Amino acid sequence: MDDLDRLAARLRALAPSCGPVRLIAVDGHAGSGKSTFTARLAAAFGEDDVPVLHLDDLATHEELFAWTGRMLDEVIAPLSRGRTALFHPYDWNLRRFLQPSPLPAAPVVLVEGVGAGRRALRPHLARLLWMDRAAEESWARGRQRDGAGLGAFWDGWTTAELRHFSADPSRPHADILVRECPEGYEWSVVSDGAA
Repeated sequence: MDDLDRLAARLRALAPSCGPVRLIAVDGHAGSGKSTFTARLAAAFGEDDVPVLHLDDLATHEELFAWTGRMLDEVIAPLSRGRTALFHPYDWNLRRFLQPSPLPAAPVVLVEGVGAGRRALRPHLARLLWMDRAAEESWARGRQRDGAGLGAFWDGWTTAELRHFSADPSRPHADILVRECPEGYEWSVVSDGAA
């Protein structure tokens, strides 16, 4: 079942969670398929322009998971006031931040990346989606995608990711689980998101 149109309609109907924005997080292990799924979900909104923030643009080599302050200051604060966010994307090749990039305060904004459902962000989220693929399988996919040249990076990453999710797990707080299938995605509601 690849009924992303129905999922998009369900998300569009939510109450705003961050000022006028319905902020939707897509979290999961590195290599679990978050970026691909998020692009397809954004497209399922049809003519609505749904901006996507990739957390790889906030993380750095030195701060794989220490980007919370930048997220709150550069993204959450302006969106909560209905203003376009200006965040500084990190260039992983140049190893530095680039000029500010805009993220409009659209009715729906998607945030994807490992840690998108972290404790500090959950109060601002309309829903948390979790890519339901096991860590080892996800990491193997990521290593295959990135090639042997990034093997050392992946060794450090998996250790950091385990540490992050041990201290601040997202999966138990997911509202919707997403599973990649041979032909599309299956998704199931775990929680309606009500407190």
